[in-house]
Amino acid sequence: MSRAERNVAEPDLGTLAGRLLFAVQRELFSGLHAQGFDDIKPRHGAVLAYMELPGVRATELARRSGQHKQVIGTLIDELAALGYVERRDDPADRRAKLVCPTERGRAQMAVADEIMAHMQARHEQRLGPDVYARFKSVFIDVVDHQGARAPVPPS
Repeated sequence: MSRAERNVAEPDLGTLAGRLLFAVQRELFSGLHAQGFDDIKPRHGAVLAYMELPGVRATELARRSGQHKQVIGTLIDELAALGYVERRDDPADRRAKLVCPTERGRAQMAVADEIMAHMQARHEQRLGPDVYARFKSVFIDVVDHQGARAPVPPS
Protein backbone atom coordinates (compact mmCIF):
# COMPACT_ATOMS: atom_id res chain seq x y z
CA MET A 1 0.00 0.00 0.00
CA SER A 2 1.40 3.40 -0.96
CA ARG A 3 1.77 6.17 1.56
CA ALA A 4 -1.05 8.12 -0.12
CA GLU A 5 -3.35 5.08 0.04
CA ARG A 6 -2.43 4.50 3.69
CA ASN A 7 -3.20 8.15 4.53
CA VAL A 8 -6.71 7.58 3.20
CA ALA A 9 -7.34 4.02 4.46
CA GLU A 10 -5.49 4.14 7.78
CA PRO A 11 -4.45 7.73 8.48
CA ASP A 12 -1.89 8.29 11.20
CA LEU A 13 -2.25 10.75 14.03
CA GLY A 14 -0.52 13.58 12.15
CA THR A 15 -2.67 13.12 9.08
CA LEU A 16 -5.87 13.06 11.13
CA ALA A 17 -4.84 16.09 13.18
CA GLY A 18 -3.97 18.01 10.02
CA ARG A 19 -7.22 17.13 8.31
CA LEU A 20 -9.20 18.20 11.37
CA LEU A 21 -7.25 21.45 11.73
CA PHE A 22 -7.65 22.40 8.08
CA ALA A 23 -11.37 21.55 8.06
CA VAL A 24 -11.97 23.58 11.23
CA GLN A 25 -9.96 26.49 9.81
CA ARG A 26 -11.92 26.42 6.54
CA GLU A 27 -15.25 26.62 8.35
CA LEU A 28 -14.06 29.14 10.93
CA PHE A 29 -12.42 31.52 8.49
CA SER A 30 -15.24 31.23 5.95
CA GLY A 31 -17.63 32.25 8.72
CA LEU A 32 -15.37 35.07 9.88
CA HIS A 33 -14.95 36.34 6.32
CA ALA A 34 -18.73 36.29 5.84
CA GLN A 35 -19.08 38.43 8.99
CA GLY A 36 -16.69 41.08 7.68
CA PHE A 37 -13.39 39.81 9.10
CA ASP A 38 -12.05 39.02 5.64
CA ASP A 39 -8.57 40.42 6.21
CA ILE A 40 -7.35 37.72 8.60
CA LYS A 41 -5.80 34.42 7.57
CA PRO A 42 -5.63 31.01 9.24
CA ARG A 43 -2.01 31.69 10.27
CA HIS A 44 -3.33 34.49 12.50
CA GLY A 45 -5.10 31.83 14.55
CA ALA A 46 -1.82 31.19 16.41
CA VAL A 47 -2.46 34.55 18.11
CA LEU A 48 -6.23 35.03 17.87
CA ALA A 49 -7.12 31.62 19.33
CA TYR A 50 -5.17 32.37 22.51
CA MET A 51 -6.05 36.04 23.07
CA GLU A 52 -7.44 37.16 26.40
CA LEU A 53 -9.63 40.23 26.91
CA PRO A 54 -7.28 41.89 29.40
CA GLY A 55 -4.31 41.06 27.18
CA VAL A 56 -1.56 38.46 27.15
CA ARG A 57 2.19 38.58 26.72
CA ALA A 58 3.68 37.52 23.41
CA THR A 59 5.82 34.91 25.17
CA GLU A 60 2.65 33.36 26.59
CA LEU A 61 1.03 33.35 23.13
CA ALA A 62 4.11 31.53 21.81
CA ARG A 63 3.93 28.98 24.62
CA ARG A 64 0.19 28.37 24.21
CA SER A 65 0.33 28.07 20.43
CA GLY A 66 3.60 26.15 20.22
CA GLN A 67 4.99 28.69 17.78
CA HIS A 68 8.37 30.42 17.92
CA LYS A 69 8.40 33.85 19.56
CA GLN A 70 9.60 35.40 16.30
CA VAL A 71 6.64 33.93 14.40
CA ILE A 72 4.24 35.22 17.04
CA GLY A 73 5.90 38.65 16.90
CA THR A 74 5.38 38.81 13.14
CA LEU A 75 1.73 37.75 13.49
CA ILE A 76 1.16 40.35 16.22
CA ASP A 77 2.65 43.01 13.93
CA GLU A 78 0.31 41.93 11.12
CA LEU A 79 -2.75 41.88 13.39
CA ALA A 80 -1.84 45.29 14.84
CA ALA A 81 -1.59 46.72 11.32
CA LEU A 82 -5.03 45.24 10.57
CA GLY A 83 -6.50 46.76 13.75
CA TYR A 84 -7.16 43.58 15.76
CA VAL A 85 -4.58 43.97 18.53
CA GLU A 86 -2.40 46.60 20.13
CA ARG A 87 0.60 46.43 22.44
CA ARG A 88 0.26 48.05 25.87
CA ASP A 89 2.52 48.28 28.88
CA ASP A 90 1.99 45.41 31.32
CA PRO A 91 0.93 46.96 34.63
CA ALA A 92 2.49 43.99 36.45
CA ASP A 93 5.90 44.56 34.81
CA ARG A 94 6.72 47.83 33.09
CA ARG A 95 9.44 46.13 31.04
CA ALA A 96 6.90 43.80 29.44
CA LYS A 97 4.14 44.44 26.91
CA LEU A 98 0.69 42.95 26.73
CA VAL A 99 -0.98 42.13 23.44
CA CYS A 100 -4.53 43.39 23.85
CA PRO A 101 -7.50 43.00 21.53
CA THR A 102 -8.89 46.21 20.10
CA GLU A 103 -12.62 46.76 19.69
CA ARG A 104 -12.37 45.03 16.29
CA GLY A 105 -10.35 42.23 17.89
CA ARG A 106 -12.97 41.72 20.61
CA ALA A 107 -15.71 41.61 17.97
CA GLN A 108 -13.74 39.01 16.00
CA MET A 109 -13.22 36.96 19.16
CA ALA A 110 -16.97 36.95 19.86
CA VAL A 111 -17.84 35.85 16.31
CA ALA A 112 -15.11 33.17 16.35
CA ASP A 113 -16.42 31.86 19.69
CA GLU A 114 -19.94 31.62 18.20
CA ILE A 115 -18.69 29.76 15.13
CA MET A 116 -16.66 27.32 17.23
CA ALA A 117 -19.59 26.75 19.61
CA HIS A 118 -21.84 25.99 16.62
CA MET A 119 -19.26 23.54 15.22
CA GLN A 120 -18.93 21.75 18.53
CA ALA A 121 -22.70 21.64 19.08
CA ARG A 122 -23.17 20.14 15.61
CA HIS A 123 -20.70 17.34 16.38
CA GLU A 124 -22.20 16.78 19.83
CA GLN A 125 -25.67 16.49 18.31
CA ARG A 126 -24.42 14.13 15.59
CA LEU A 127 -22.47 11.85 17.94
CA GLY A 128 -24.55 12.24 21.09
CA PRO A 129 -23.46 14.10 24.21
CA ASP A 130 -21.78 11.11 25.90
CA VAL A 131 -19.78 10.04 22.87
CA TYR A 132 -18.74 13.62 22.09
CA ALA A 133 -17.68 14.25 25.70
CA ARG A 134 -15.64 11.03 25.67
CA PHE A 135 -14.09 11.94 22.30
CA LYS A 136 -13.02 15.36 23.59
CA SER A 137 -11.65 13.88 26.80
CA VAL A 138 -9.57 11.29 24.94
CA PHE A 139 -8.51 13.82 22.30
CA ILE A 140 -7.32 16.25 25.01
CA ASP A 141 -5.40 13.42 26.66
CA VAL A 142 -3.68 12.45 23.38
CA VAL A 143 -2.81 16.09 22.62
CA ASP A 144 -1.46 16.68 26.14
CA HIS A 145 0.54 13.44 26.12
CA GLN A 146 2.01 14.18 22.70
CA GLY A 147 2.81 17.75 23.70
CA ALA A 148 4.66 16.55 26.78
CA ARG A 149 6.78 14.19 24.68
CA ALA A 150 7.57 16.57 21.85
CA PRO A 151 10.83 18.44 22.34
CA VAL A 152 10.53 22.20 22.28
CA PRO A 153 12.49 23.58 19.32
CA PRO A 154 15.02 26.28 20.09
CA SER A 155 13.76 29.81 19.53
